[in-house]
Amino acid sequence: MKKNWLVLLLALFVAMIVAACAPDREEQAETPEGSDSGTEQAVTEEKPEKLVIWEDIDKSAGWLEDAIASFEEEHGIQVEFKELNMADAIRDQLRLDGPAGSAPDIVTLPHDQIGQVVTEGLIQEITVEEDILARYSESAVSAQMYNGALYGLPKATETPVFIYNKALMEEAPATMDELYTFSKDFTSGDNYGFLALWDNFYFSHAVLGGMGGYVFKETADGLDREDIGLNNEGAVEGADYIQQWYAEGLFPKAIVGETGGAAMDGLFNDGKVASVMNGPWAFQGMRDAGIDIGVSAMPTLPNGEPMKTFMGVKGWNVTAFTEYPYWSTKLIEHLTSDEVSLARFEAVSEIPANVALVEDPAIADNEGAKAVALQSQYAVPMPNIPEMGEVWGPMASALQTIATEKADAKSALDEAVDQIKTNIETNH
Repeated sequence: MKKNWLVLLLALFVAMIVAACAPDREEQAETPEGSDSGTEQAVTEEKPEKLVIWEDIDKSAGWLEDAIASFEEEHGIQVEFKELNMADAIRDQLRLDGPAGSAPDIVTLPHDQIGQVVTEGLIQEITVEEDILARYSESAVSAQMYNGALYGLPKATETPVFIYNKALMEEAPATMDELYTFSKDFTSGDNYGFLALWDNFYFSHAVLGGMGGYVFKETADGLDREDIGLNNEGAVEGADYIQQWYAEGLFPKAIVGETGGAAMDGLFNDGKVASVMNGPWAFQGMRDAGIDIGVSAMPTLPNGEPMKTFMGVKGWNVTAFTEYPYWSTKLIEHLTSDEVSLARFEAVSEIPANVALVEDPAIADNEGAKAVALQSQYAVPMPNIPEMGEVWGPMASALQTIATEKADAKSALDEAVDQIKTNIETNH
């Protein structure tokens, strides 16, 4: 009897060793086809029959169909897309369709909405390999992060640049001091040497930030909403510099306020302005008006520092409502590959965030694209935390007060920062 027990125990012991050494066949069977990450998500997620994308309106333009076709061929997953206005319609529709069970798997959003949509539970964190993140500029990746987590992959960047009429200005000046001298000589009547919407915080941040101001202090843990640098010494110096251009009549009163952009565009397209600060979205309208434009990075400030323009980053994001986060992430990795990103640029002229493409002839030989890429080196992503929504209104009021000389820069900025802090405490 004792001998039988010993035999049984020995058999059990051998069985345990074999089980421990054998491969996990169930895990192998469940790993999705084409997976290379080995993540738990990849192991447990079934392959979908279909994924749905929401892209920005008028931005699919053929390239997306080709990208979808190559993804479908590689993975055997059908992909459909729909176009909606990225600025607001995608976010607003996702708020409705998500709870209703009809949300897409992937959306495209401007990066400054990320904090808000994460807080609302509309998109989810994604995980990608380091070699994927290495495709993009560091600033573009940081724009897709919130509270230290990654919520998307960048597909395009934009930032204001220096645009000039080659019939009125031979070449772009290297410094703002040179541009100031040119403007003093050129400006007369309805003709202006340089115009910028510096009563608009989106554009004026280039000056305030370049002089040392900042919105929220950057820390190792993210942006510190308690530390606002919009009325520090550098920001005040920058605002004084802005006021100088208005006070000396180098900027017309007509470009202050909500209609300022249209007024500035009209003057430039009529051939009355030698140069402007504007974004790549303005290029085509200028060319359609018959203006032979030159484009460069912004001239350096009087303190010798580059202008710290705001950078906007458009990204692909995985919704919180998809049943297939792994495959949705694989799809946005495909959509932001160098090959697909280059095809998208050639189709819609939006500058990709892929560092390898900066030297590609399609971008390097394109004056406007090259200028945006160069200026992006000095640009900072607009803060994407929800508290940023409390900044725009008070800063617009302060800058318009400064532009119209109704207050000095220090008092106007102090009042704006006090209002921002009150708004944050009240609403967040």
